Amino acid sequence: MPGTKSFGTTENTPVEFAFGKANYQLLAISILIVVVGFVLMSGTTDIYSTTKIVIAPIVVLAGFGLAFYAIFKKSSAN
Repeated sequence: MPGTKSFGTTENTPVEFAFGKANYQLLAISILIVVVGFVLMSGTTDIYSTTKIVIAPIVVLAGFGLAFYAIFKKSSAN
């Protein structure tokens, strides 16, 4: 019938993801940076070392900042 949609047919439209390849790569790198920061922060010896109280939190915050950038970066495919 004219004007009705056929539910049995499918169109070949390409799937568009929310992020591009570069966004996912940056997000994966940022997760690794956060993990490295937490590894630097872990341990039981010398709790007041410079690595644990200064460097590791900066590394973790840098990882979170990179993740924030990866989420809001425009994909080059658009």
